[in-house]
Amino acid sequence: MASSSPTGSSVRSLRIERWQAGHAPRTVRDDVVSEEPLELRVDTRSIAVVMRTPGHDEELAVGFFVSEGLIRHRDQLAEVRANARNPAGNVFDVFLQPDVAVDFTRLTRHVFAGSSCGLCGKTSISAVKAQFPKLRQRFRVPADLLTELPARMVAAQATFSRTGGLHAAALFQVAGELVALREDVGRHNAVDKLLGRAFLDDQLPLAGHILLVSGRTSFEILQKALAGGIAFVAAVGAPSSLAVEFARANGQTLVGFLRDGRFNVYAGAARITRHSLKRAD
Repeated sequence: MASSSPTGSSVRSLRIERWQAGHAPRTVRDDVVSEEPLELRVDTRSIAVVMRTPGHDEELAVGFFVSEGLIRHRDQLAEVRANARNPAGNVFDVFLQPDVAVDFTRLTRHVFAGSSCGLCGKTSISAVKAQFPKLRQRFRVPADLLTELPARMVAAQATFSRTGGLHAAALFQVAGELVALREDVGRHNAVDKLLGRAFLDDQLPLAGHILLVSGRTSFEILQKALAGGIAFVAAVGAPSSLAVEFARANGQTLVGFLRDGRFNVYAGAARITRHSLKRAD
C-alpha cells in the first residue's frame, strides 16, 4: 500500500506550566496533538464536519465515504481535492463519476461528527448492518504472532511518541508485516485514513488482513472494518457489547485487551491458532 504525504500540522508546540510535588512550577514547551475541523463534501454538497488531526486528509475524506457505503469501487471516484476557495485547507471535495447515484438518506453521520463519536446521529444500526455483506474469509493467525503486533504498532507511531495524545490504526498482513499505519485524535478517523489509502490504491476489499487499533473497539470500528472487507479486528483495549454483537453477526474475528502477551477473543476464534501461547491461570 503506497503512502501519501500528510498535509497540515499534526502537532503544536505550546508553552505550559509543569508542576511537580516539592518543586516550584516551571514554564516549559510541550507538544500537543492538533484537533481541527474538516468539512467533507460530495459533488459540492456538504455531508459532514469531522474533528480530526490534520494529515492524510484526502485519505480521510475518501475513507469516510467508503465506510458510509457511498462509494465501493475505485472507478466511481473522479477526483478528490482540497477546496481551492478555502485557504485554511479544511474543506475537501469528493467528485464522483456522472453515472454514480448517491443515496444520501443512507448516511449514518450528519452535519457534525466529533473525534470520539464517529456514528453520532446514526439513523439506525440496522441500516448500517444492511450495507455490507457478511465476511466468510478463511485464514488463521498464530497467537504468538498476534501478541507481537502492539509493539510493532507503537514503534511506528511517530507522532504519538512526541505527544502521547493520538490513537492509531495499523493494517497488518496475516504474516505480521505492517502494511500501513495512520494516527489521529479519533480512532475512527485513523481507520478511515487506512480505508481511504486502500481505496485510492484500488486494494479493497482488504481480505486476509488484520486491523489493530489503539484503545477500545466500538460498533463503528467493526462497521468500518466490514466496509473494507477486513475480517480480523484486534484492539489494545476493551470492546463494547455492540461491537461484539456486530462481529459475531458479520463473520468477523474480534480480539480485545491485546497486551502483555495475552488477549481475549470475543468472536471468530476459529481464525486463531494456539501455537506456544501459554494459557493464563
